[in-house]
Amino acid sequence: MAAVVTAVAHRGAPYVARENTLASFRSAIAAGADAVELDVRISRDGVPVIVHDRTLARLWGLDTPVSDLTATQLEEVTSGGVPTLADALATTRQVRTLIDLPDHAAVPAVVHGARECGAEDRVYYCGGPVAMRSVRAADRHAEIALTWNRSAPIRPSLLADVQPRWLNYSFGVLSPQRVRATLADGYRVSAWTPDTRRTMRRLVAMGVESLTTNRIDTLCRLLGRPVPPCGPLRPARR
Repeated sequence: MAAVVTAVAHRGAPYVARENTLASFRSAIAAGADAVELDVRISRDGVPVIVHDRTLARLWGLDTPVSDLTATQLEEVTSGGVPTLADALATTRQVRTLIDLPDHAAVPAVVHGARECGAEDRVYYCGGPVAMRSVRAADRHAEIALTWNRSAPIRPSLLADVQPRWLNYSFGVLSPQRVRATLADGYRVSAWTPDTRRTMRRLVAMGVESLTTNRIDTLCRLLGRPVPPCGPLRPARR
């Protein structure tokens, strides 16, 4: 059962290195991740860059919107900590890359960037309805994981528009019945972001096929994969 579960590293390995950095992605791959999830926004000069928040306040102590800075300025003020999508895809080339799109305005540049990097075959996308509709419009062949965090069912019209391969649920809204129904409808089931071994084990037992976690080392151990020792883990700056 565990062998078929996809282990996805949420923003890399944020308990080892700062989230959404190249160091974090490398750590996640070394821990055994099948895929790395990362977040993309657009710089002032239209470059897709890897950062989740609208501003740099939480991670970098600068209350400046990402969209107000060029890619070069972002590199300067974070000492190279905010990579471009191209740099991130080069770093994660040996695994799949799940691109989360917190800003739907980034979609055209991101889809184009993945094509330019020759990464279409290993990239897939997650996010809410607006962003995923935009992805489907930009690439009719894109693999999509439609993110959902409500107990209410997903509208058939939305499913028809997005044509997702995965339904990507917040783990708290999943039940065995929902997993069975989703699989019966022909969709694959993924969950975010379980970080305890107990929750991971429960989701795997339900039949969830992919887990996105901040604790990729814990998940890989649960799945029986060797994880190199790296000492005690503490949360990197958030």
